[in-house]
Amino acid sequence: MIYLDNAATSYPKPEAVYRAIEEFARASGGNPGRAGHRLALEAEAMIDDTRRLVARLFGAPRPERVAFCLNATDALNMAIKGVVRPGDHVITSVLEHNSVSRPLNRLEHDGVITLTRLPASADHVIEPDSVAAAWTARTRLVALTHASNVTGTIQPAGEFGRIARERGGLLLIDAGQSAGVVPIDVEAELVDLLAFTGHKGLLGPTGTGGLVVGERVELDAWREGGTGGDSADPLQPAALPYHLEAGTPNVFGLAGLREGLRIVLDRGVESIAAHERALLTTFLRALTRSELFAFYGADTVILEHEGAGRVGLLSFTMRGYSPDELATLLDQHFAIAVRPGLDCAPYAHRHLGTFPEGTTRLSVGFLSTEDDVLGAAAALNELSEG
Repeated sequence: MIYLDNAATSYPKPEAVYRAIEEFARASGGNPGRAGHRLALEAEAMIDDTRRLVARLFGAPRPERVAFCLNATDALNMAIKGVVRPGDHVITSVLEHNSVSRPLNRLEHDGVITLTRLPASADHVIEPDSVAAAWTARTRLVALTHASNVTGTIQPAGEFGRIARERGGLLLIDAGQSAGVVPIDVEAELVDLLAFTGHKGLLGPTGTGGLVVGERVELDAWREGGTGGDSADPLQPAALPYHLEAGTPNVFGLAGLREGLRIVLDRGVESIAAHERALLTTFLRALTRSELFAFYGADTVILEHEGAGRVGLLSFTMRGYSPDELATLLDQHFAIAVRPGLDCAPYAHRHLGTFPEGTTRLSVGFLSTEDDVLGAAAALNELSEG
């Protein structure tokens, strides 16, 4: 199998990640914070170490303000529903994943908030000036993607942060597609809330992710229950991270995430991004009938600008095939895994003009190779001859 669906989840994982999960499960599988014995203390120490690595990767000065949860969707719900109040105004965009859009749509539908959804430019960028123009006296939150999972474009988070900070609002960034492949510094870019997942660019297992909470933010608890410490308090402890981490954590998953973070930090985010962009360039150059494809501007950016401002994915359509047909042919006849459809981002496809069928998305990752993308190009070349 040639796996080119890394924007959904990275696969395969580095061997060290698999080993870390198994070794921890076999040797140190205690419940962190729930006892004073060695296994529980080892589990707590592992989670604290993972928390420090996340803080280091994202430039967060206080690791205790990194809260672990199920995934980026969980973190985004935790952030959105933890800060908005009745009557607030929220700014978002057409490029958002449903993990941002659906919680906001529900709050708007229920009359809790008003919502402005900003358009994207022809280059698939949310212009900072449009954020400033949409601001009202009731604006509390700006919730935007850092890198679109449909167009691959990296958004100017620092400009969004400056606008929100000057006006007294909060900036929430969805780093689901950017964590591990785009440099992020929450302090320098004035990001108040950063939601990330562990199973994509951070190379960890599914069921891992978290939320980086800035110093200006006070969040309502998303879950309430056991924390292992301070069990006498009738309410959820106010101190982070325990305020947001009720219940037994995914200890084995976090052990794998820790190893993934070590790999990313050792390799370097910029190096990983360069690897992915080079692979996309190789893929595009190997297509013999590029006129049959629509890449929505991505081919020009990658071939002429070495993929600057993009993460390692391409959404495209091919003349003569629906996205579903093309993905099925690639899977069944060539053993190539890609993603067809709307990518959980229907507003982005309306922006592209590809709604309701969507596109076929090819996404490379840390362990993708030149042979992988050349194999995909060869398959598409064969289909184009037919």
